[in-house]
Amino acid sequence: MFELTVTTGFAAAHRLREYEGACENLHGHNWKVEVVLQSERLNNLGMVMDFNQAKAALGEMLDEFDHKFLNELDRFSEVTPTTENIAKAVAEELDGRLPEGVGVKSVTSWESDRCGATYVP
Repeated sequence: MFELTVTTGFAAAHRLREYEGACENLHGHNWKVEVVLQSERLNNLGMVMDFNQAKAALGEMLDEFDHKFLNELDRFSEVTPTTENIAKAVAEELDGRLPEGVGVKSVTSWESDRCGATYVP
């Protein structure tokens, strides 16, 4: 199995519904998102996929989150946009944008330098 890792980020606001504490209030983060892609075989260039294509697919997907109030997005209308749910959303959305034979192994979203959550599909 081969793996490829791409890291990028986005800035957005959210609030944690039904949370008791400061995070129930509107606040923002500069999220860092790390995606690990995997494939059993390499393409004709000897790659899982081109890094530029991987970054473009991830960037395109994250444009939907960037500088938004995440609670207002359809994806988070009933699910609170926690760091865990953001990682899951990225994994699910990105999976449909990848070449055949390439899958999402894991997504880690970091809301700060010391606090992150990983989703493994």
